[in-house]
Amino acid sequence: MKVLVIGNGGREHAIVWKLAQSPKINKLYCTIGNSGIENLAEIVNIKADDLVSLADFVVKEKIDYAFVGPEIPLALGIVDYFNKRNLKIFGPSKKGALLEASKTFSKDFMKKYAIPTADYYSFNDFKSAKDFLDNQWEDNKKVVVKADGLAAGKGVVMCQNRKEAQLAIEQMMLSKVFGDSGSKIVFEEWLEGEEVSVLLFTDGKSFEIMPPAQDHKRIGEKDTGLNTGGMGAYAPAPIATEKLLKEIKENITPKILEGLQKEKIEYKGVLYVGFMIVKNQPYVLEFNCRFGDPETQVILPLLKTDLFDIMEQTIDCKLGDLKVEWFNKSAVTVVIASGGYPEKHINGYQISGLDLVKPEDAIVFHAGTKTENGKIVTSGGRVLAVSAIADDIKSTVDKVYKSVEKIKFEKSYYRKDIAWRVLKNG
Repeated sequence: MKVLVIGNGGREHAIVWKLAQSPKINKLYCTIGNSGIENLAEIVNIKADDLVSLADFVVKEKIDYAFVGPEIPLALGIVDYFNKRNLKIFGPSKKGALLEASKTFSKDFMKKYAIPTADYYSFNDFKSAKDFLDNQWEDNKKVVVKADGLAAGKGVVMCQNRKEAQLAIEQMMLSKVFGDSGSKIVFEEWLEGEEVSVLLFTDGKSFEIMPPAQDHKRIGEKDTGLNTGGMGAYAPAPIATEKLLKEIKENITPKILEGLQKEKIEYKGVLYVGFMIVKNQPYVLEFNCRFGDPETQVILPLLKTDLFDIMEQTIDCKLGDLKVEWFNKSAVTVVIASGGYPEKHINGYQISGLDLVKPEDAIVFHAGTKTENGKIVTSGGRVLAVSAIADDIKSTVDKVYKSVEKIKFEKSYYRKDIAWRVLKNG
């Protein structure tokens, strides 16, 4: 079999790495790629949003399956386009991708199908949003302000009071800090609790829950500072107890699938459900229409079943016939970023120490890297994700940081407290 992976980040490196283990695949391709992916797949110089060229390439090379990593091609309708050309592709339809591409669509979907979530208010223009704040919001009441559209995981502002909320809507709707993504916004009730990511493989009829993961979105330790695309993760997250997962499997996921079916949404891929756990009750914060980053890098090392089989059965609507198995281990991922991220940073620094990390100790997934004159250099905000597995979270944390410390580049930065909530609670 031949498989094309679309995307070029750390998530896609993890997907390529896992697919490369399948005995059923004899050729892997990946769009653009990075210094890690190029060792496992043939690099294809086509951008992820160039749907026509991607489909033409699949036809020309007689590729059997395409696997979509990032959200943008999904939101553009790559699955619908490939399906029109009778090409097999792993991912939701354009309407399914709206669950991520529009916060308003997503929240309306949750409300319609009685999926527990925070209260919310949507606004299409600045005046309406400001009037609502001025007249209906208390001065010191917290609120979450979200850009309606895609913003690379950064379009969420946690506001401590009305003044901060007003600044957030000015930046989104007037200054356009997130471009057109902030033309519409959502005010969301502030929920106090702990977040957990529960990802599903689904063909729209049945589903398989992956080990629950906890991402570390803030740049600073103890979850302080600016939001990022994710600075590390661990799985399985103890906050997702057996009782909680039972609630999600029996009372929440079936409502999601019911909604997909009633709305006639074709969904064959990964659905990421971000939860806030409030007093042991799960509330859905967001949907993503694909694997998360860095959740992919922490979940896929725990997958025992061939990822190719999951992809094939999902596309053929036969996921329910497959027994998906996981290793009974813990995994921890630490992201190494460029200094200054998530704001301005400098690229082009040479990376050393990658050869010192042994495969039995950790896996290094590349994100913002490229090869220049035979040397690997930085080329993005999040540069590498180092993942390790062991019997428990504490042992895995110790193991992964020993490998992280071997990798060096100028102005590198990583959080030293990944999984701190688990370690704090013993």
